[in-house]
Amino acid sequence: MEAQRNSRSFLHRCARSGDAVHASVVITLLVGVWCAQALEVSVGKVHFVEVMNGSSVLLPCTYSSCIGIKNLYFNWQYNDNGTMVKICEAVIPTELVEPNVKIYHERVEFVGSSKESNISILLWNVTFEDEGEYTCFARNPKEKDRNHSAIFTLIVVDQLREVDNTLTIIIVSVIGGVIGLVIIIMVIKAVVVHILNKAQEKKPEG
Repeated sequence: MEAQRNSRSFLHRCARSGDAVHASVVITLLVGVWCAQALEVSVGKVHFVEVMNGSSVLLPCTYSSCIGIKNLYFNWQYNDNGTMVKICEAVIPTELVEPNVKIYHERVEFVGSSKESNISILLWNVTFEDEGEYTCFARNPKEKDRNHSAIFTLIVVDQLREVDNTLTIIIVSVIGGVIGLVIIIMVIKAVVVHILNKAQEKKPEG
């Protein structure tokens, strides 16, 4: 009887140990997935911009990390017919420390700030040769040097396309007309009520 009881106790401990192992494995996998997706690089909701030849344009890029950064490396590259040409690069030591950015393009200016997790650049005096895809790249050593990037497309034109505001004008006109009509009706109602009240006051008592 005692042997049977000891056997059950041993099996129970093994089962509990197995649960602990399974839980440990699950937690390890979840932490691994979380860390793998810790850094995010974004160029915003709109991944392209259309600008006039000769103007200046902001190429936006921001980063975020739920585990923090240390010696975050980033660069901007231009896709020149399949060849990636580096425009600028830098390393951000830690949060709130501004990077020493190396610029490899005469018309490029770094306008980002590590205080805002911003690594955007400004391209001056845009030409048709500047049209194409620009890649914002980042790598965080705290993530075992996983690579992250986002692409922003620049479209250069002679003149910006005119936006057809006909529908907007019609809608605004209709709404304005309805509001005006409601105001007129309210004014007429107020005048009629006033006249009726005056007539009621002048009516002789029977």
